[in-house]
Amino acid sequence: MTMFIKFFCKTLSRTVLYTCVLHCIYEYIGDIVVCAGPSMEPTLYTNDVLLTERISVRTENIKKGDIVVSKCPSDPKQHICKRVVGLPGDKLENGIIVPNGHVWLEGDNTFNSNDSREYGVVPQGLLRGRAFCKILPLRNITYFAREDAKHD
Repeated sequence: MTMFIKFFCKTLSRTVLYTCVLHCIYEYIGDIVVCAGPSMEPTLYTNDVLLTERISVRTENIKKGDIVVSKCPSDPKQHICKRVVGLPGDKLENGIIVPNGHVWLEGDNTFNSNDSREYGVVPQGLLRGRAFCKILPLRNITYFAREDAKHD
C-alpha cells in the first residue's frame, strides 16, 4: 500500500507541476487559436489555426497591421480575431481619434465583419494576443511579418 501511495503522490505532484507550467505558458507567453467566421477572409478562414504570442500585448508593443485576438467588447465570453487599424492618438478616415488605452480593430472582409465600425474603439485590456503564424492548414503556413520588420 505504501508503494501505491508514493506512486500516487509523485504522479499527483507532477500533474500539478505540469498544469502550472502549461497555465503560465498560456497566460503569459502564447496560445493556439482556431479561427471561426468570415470576418478576416481572405487572410484567414474558418478552421485556420494560429499561433499567438501575448508578450506584445503585455508590453504594449502592438502595431498597425497586426492581427490580434481580443475579447469581444459586446460579448466578453466570445473572442474575436481582427486587424489593428488604429492605435492611441491616431486620427482615422472617419474622423475618430483613438483615445489612449484603446485600439481600432477591423476585419479584412469589410462587408462581412462585426468590428470597431460597429462597437467603436476597443480597450487594450481586452487584447489577448498577437497572431504571428498560421500553422494549419499545412499547405498555407504563413508568417505574419510586422510592418517595422519589412525592408524596401
